[in-house]
Amino acid sequence: MQQRLVAGHSQMDSLDYLCWSLFEGMEALRRALQYVLVLVGVGIVAMVGWLPAGQAALPGPDPDLAVSAISPSSGEVVGVGMPVTVTFTKPIANRTAAEQSITMSVGNNGKVPTGHFTWMSDDVLQFTPDSFWPAHSSISVSAGGFKTDFDSAAATMGVANISAHTFTVSIDGQVVRTMPASMGKPKHPTPVGSFTALEKDKSVVMDSRTIGIPLSDPEGYRLTVADAVRVTWGGVFVHSAPWSVGSQGNANVSHGCINLSPDNAAWYFNTVNIGDPIIVEA
Repeated sequence: MQQRLVAGHSQMDSLDYLCWSLFEGMEALRRALQYVLVLVGVGIVAMVGWLPAGQAALPGPDPDLAVSAISPSSGEVVGVGMPVTVTFTKPIANRTAAEQSITMSVGNNGKVPTGHFTWMSDDVLQFTPDSFWPAHSSISVSAGGFKTDFDSAAATMGVANISAHTFTVSIDGQVVRTMPASMGKPKHPTPVGSFTALEKDKSVVMDSRTIGIPLSDPEGYRLTVADAVRVTWGGVFVHSAPWSVGSQGNANVSHGCINLSPDNAAWYFNTVNIGDPIIVEA
């Protein structure tokens, strides 16, 4: 069949050109619409944050409750009585909101112990468990956009019995060592109660002036002691006391500390973790 030529093109050429032009126009419109949809999507994500399927929008951290540090820090291994300390970036006006912003979890579906909050200052909050963290567990704490993951060690508990003159250590509920000890004399008694190991020092200088006793007093002293585990910030330690070995197990002669023999003090120092419980009984 012959085709009529018009201005160098056949009628079929003109029809092909028209179809091609319409196709190109629709493609351009599709691309433009796709671009608009992308822009809209970006705007929505910017406003509410990226959300995995099936999750609702959650607000970001409250800038008034931003956190600069949490202790224990990630990777630490601590005792089962260890408190959690949260440091905020500025003084907190709404303390209830700050306390409620802290979330804690224990790995393997472990149970977070009940506890109480104490404000150490306007920007430092401490959570102390009423009982103990589960031993041998991973613990996560989040607050104010900050997160830490630490581990609890074996449950190592030291029990000082003032009247029995002993210091007994159990690990995961099993007594592993009962040691002769000497606690505070009547004039300087060892405080009774529940404590945790606050810090460990291989060597500490103890000066009686820090508890109000002049060096010139017959009770005065300035000694360097080894293997010291701090029990209170007021100056009570479990430590090596070779000078009182003769009294350990039968008399209380210290100025409030828990005296052990050098061998026993070194063993306890190497066994205990910061945060392990220390119980002092009458």
